[in-house]
Amino acid sequence: MSRHSLCLLPSLAYFLFAPPSQPQSQAASSSTTYAITGGKVFTLAGDAIDNGTLLIRDGKILAVGANISAPAGAQVIDAKGLQVYPGLFDAVTQIGLREIASVSGTVDTTETGLFNPDVVAAEAVLPSSEHIPVTRAAGITEVLTVPASGGFDSGSSQSVLGGQASAIHLAGWSISDMLIKKNVAMALSWPRIETEVFDMTTFSRRSKPYKEAKEEYDKQVSELTDWIDRARHYALAMGHGGPADYQRDLKLEALVPVTRGELPVLVIADRAREIRAAVDFCDKQKLKMILAGGLEAYKVKDLLRSKSIPVILRPVLTLPLQEDDPYDRVLSQPAELKSAGLKIAFATFDNSFARRLGQQAANAVAHGLPYDAALKAVTVEPAQILGLADQVGTLETGKIANVIVTTGDPLELTTDVRYLFIKGRLTSTDNKHKALYEKYANRPKPQ
Repeated sequence: MSRHSLCLLPSLAYFLFAPPSQPQSQAASSSTTYAITGGKVFTLAGDAIDNGTLLIRDGKILAVGANISAPAGAQVIDAKGLQVYPGLFDAVTQIGLREIASVSGTVDTTETGLFNPDVVAAEAVLPSSEHIPVTRAAGITEVLTVPASGGFDSGSSQSVLGGQASAIHLAGWSISDMLIKKNVAMALSWPRIETEVFDMTTFSRRSKPYKEAKEEYDKQVSELTDWIDRARHYALAMGHGGPADYQRDLKLEALVPVTRGELPVLVIADRAREIRAAVDFCDKQKLKMILAGGLEAYKVKDLLRSKSIPVILRPVLTLPLQEDDPYDRVLSQPAELKSAGLKIAFATFDNSFARRLGQQAANAVAHGLPYDAALKAVTVEPAQILGLADQVGTLETGKIANVIVTTGDPLELTTDVRYLFIKGRLTSTDNKHKALYEKYANRPKPQ
């Protein structure tokens, strides 16, 4: 057998012999109408409602408020002593695109080459991913899955134009069941001047001359500019005559909505120098920009505010970029950005630790961010930043019923999710972590 065939065996064995996942969504009964009664309802669109009622019908929120009666035939869920919230929203992940980092056959985050605007995340999502039930059990009901966005368990694999990010529900047997919006933003990892690189042949770091690193950076920015310019010309050709009048190019076609301002650019950048360069580029090219990452966004907060650029922040439980920065520089940044008038959201940029989204926001509260702002930064704000606020983010009549019923504050590690609704369906919180916990917690004691 060839070496390449042998490399495929672990991946094949995983899919053939791994135990089946829990169903992505389990309705408790055939009823499509639910009444959640007696709990404290946090709509995040107004004041909290004590002893409130939330009605769900056919996947949507039918009504929410006090003194609302349950319709005949509705399944009633007694939430007395519990709290009701909109589901949490993780604004940058690779959920469904990466299963086991060390098994290449389960990884579908990047394509070859630096420029792949035609890639669409939704087309590669694995609905049976074990990461999905683990993540939703923490109260996260929807995510933005972003190709080539790096992350702890991704090997930091990135392109320049990584492709189109998709918003998905964390329940469904197929991607059509899960999809909120197929094309939400174009992922753009802003080029960096890398004077130190990791050499895979020696598994060590080696230095690169600044001149060489700068030349590589300038080349990538020039190529990016060329792609945008060619997409504009392509858009003009599309507007005159039929397809027979020009040669179709799927990559340029995917960039046309970006050049028209219809599809925002999700710019992944951390250092202040990179952020300034990206803002200048998007300003000149008249592109709608969302900043993702932003570890040094505080250094350019005035620029970001002047351009009305929202920021989707990396996890706060990480080290600062500079060795002379205060230890809590990343933890205190969300409060600083919020007080400067910026719209912010939290994201995990991850699979394995996506379940810790709420605790990332909670730690920012401990370092000055108002609690209400932190809660909205994992519910309302991501929906608004990504143009999905008409569907998710708050508990309002007519919106998709992505709802969690909890024992307390959803940002607290000790809080349990008692009931979970995705698209108005009562959804299982069973997952591999829970199964393993129960297995070993009930292990027979040695004689």
